Amino acid sequence: MAKITQELIIETAEALMERTEKSEVTLSQIADELSITHAALYKHYKNKQELWAAVSKNWFNRMISEQIQIDMTHSANPKEWLHDWLWAFANAKKRAYNENPKMFALNTQYVDSNPLVLRDVLWDSYQIIDGFMDYHDPHLERAEAILSAFAVFSLPSFKESWNYPDYQDRFERIWNLIKQGL
Repeated sequence: MAKITQELIIETAEALMERTEKSEVTLSQIADELSITHAALYKHYKNKQELWAAVSKNWFNRMISEQIQIDMTHSANPKEWLHDWLWAFANAKKRAYNENPKMFALNTQYVDSNPLVLRDVLWDSYQIIDGFMDYHDPHLERAEAILSAFAVFSLPSFKESWNYPDYQDRFERIWNLIKQGL
């Protein structure tokens, strides 16, 4: 029997989501799949919300954050780095949606209805933005505001618009609106 870890629990939850096509499988289903008791899950997560936040963050990191690649050698301009990172971020979300719309929906449904979980999922992204711009903002409020300006390219409720032919033009218009205020 495999050692029960947070990673194994998350992997099991994701596999059950895909198999059942439901965004939130029960803790009992996860426990049954792992051949452990329902109570044993609480050794790893204090409640169901903490588990679903971890599942959401894991999916986001794997499917979005880890897919972002930018070339920082062509410029020393932080605004250009930020532009390129935001564009890569938007395209990573679009790619995740287009490659598997069903799993995209299942993995974003919980976050969409929980703003504090969304903030936690995006925290690393805020730190990246803060770092590019050298803000040193302890609450990352400016980084959050910047990413919020691009909500139409990141929030799942806008996913149908991501494949419109004017996708990049819309992105550049928003960029042009905010870049002077950076």
